[in-house]
Amino acid sequence: MATEGKTIRCRAAVAWKPGEVLSVEEVEIAPPKAHEVRIKVVASGVCHTDWAYLHGAGKGMELRPFPLVLGHEGAGVVESVGADVTRFSPGDKVIPLFLPQCGECECCLSPKTNLCKANWAKTQQGVLADGTSRITCKGQQVFQFLGVSSFAEYTVTLETNLTKIHPDAVLERVCLLGCGVATGYGAAVNVAKVEKGSVCVVFGLGAVGLAAVMGCVGAGAARVIGVDVNPDKFSRAREFGVSDCVNPRDHGRPVQDVLVDMTAGGADYALECVGDVDVMRSALESCRSAWGVCVIVGWTELEEMKLRPFHLLMGRTLKGTYFGGWKSVTDIPRLVEQHLAGQLKLDEFVTHTLTLGEVNHAFQLLAGGKSIRSIIKM
Repeated sequence: MATEGKTIRCRAAVAWKPGEVLSVEEVEIAPPKAHEVRIKVVASGVCHTDWAYLHGAGKGMELRPFPLVLGHEGAGVVESVGADVTRFSPGDKVIPLFLPQCGECECCLSPKTNLCKANWAKTQQGVLADGTSRITCKGQQVFQFLGVSSFAEYTVTLETNLTKIHPDAVLERVCLLGCGVATGYGAAVNVAKVEKGSVCVVFGLGAVGLAAVMGCVGAGAARVIGVDVNPDKFSRAREFGVSDCVNPRDHGRPVQDVLVDMTAGGADYALECVGDVDVMRSALESCRSAWGVCVIVGWTELEEMKLRPFHLLMGRTLKGTYFGGWKSVTDIPRLVEQHLAGQLKLDEFVTHTLTLGEVNHAFQLLAGGKSIRSIIKM
């Protein structure tokens, strides 16, 4: 492309300080260095984690350096590649990944985990392998959220944080596989390993929770109960296969007690998709003793979860998951192909399609419980 090797001026939504609204600015995106790829971002989902890192910085979330460009659920097209990049070419459709897969570290070589150590600490601090970002604005470095920054018209990622997908993929939909849908779906099928005929409870009916519901239903669960404090989400949850909807605010006792009664002893599987430590405890205690499995899917970093060891000693299992257990580079293209084959819902998650200039409105919709997933179309 004509821009290869040159700095690209484009627009990005910059978070200058924690807690402040994003500002759409002209930024400079430097050319990719060795083992890096520059992408023309086509679309990005707006994930609750983006909102949480902006408004929960230093509270429930670790404080990342600012200014930064948020966004980690994107899809786009390769614009150019840096030296020694062999797996990508200009024009390839790709999904950037906040979770790398280098294929060489002990985690990548183990079937027991999907985690990867490649440049992990650096991308968590908003920089690439050399300790700098490729984004500048008004003469200063702008950090890249989780090494991605998809709230920009262009971005640069490490090749280990990128996967090539089927050329027929609709980028405005498969971007959801960069985080939310893949995480919730994988939590059910990879981590909980939901069995046919089982009873499941899903806490939180946003995009991640509905994806978990989709995984439970796909695995053959006989009953899926959805729990949320926002009853406006119940009709859509039923469309995904939820059989019963429970609003904890409608009951004068702990919701786990309600669920244990509803299931004659507790659920076989409970998936917490909120990121609230009190809800995590409720999820664990809603599981059946002896064999119930609780999977923590929702994200929080600094808060502490309290539990009674008795609930584990009686045979319950408490597990956590990151990105749904998927080996990112190799598994996400397979999920794209499942979607293309009609086996994986994506359209049904999208409630709003907005422009980059409307990103703050997308956050308002999310925080107000008015959206499942908003897509920012560049």
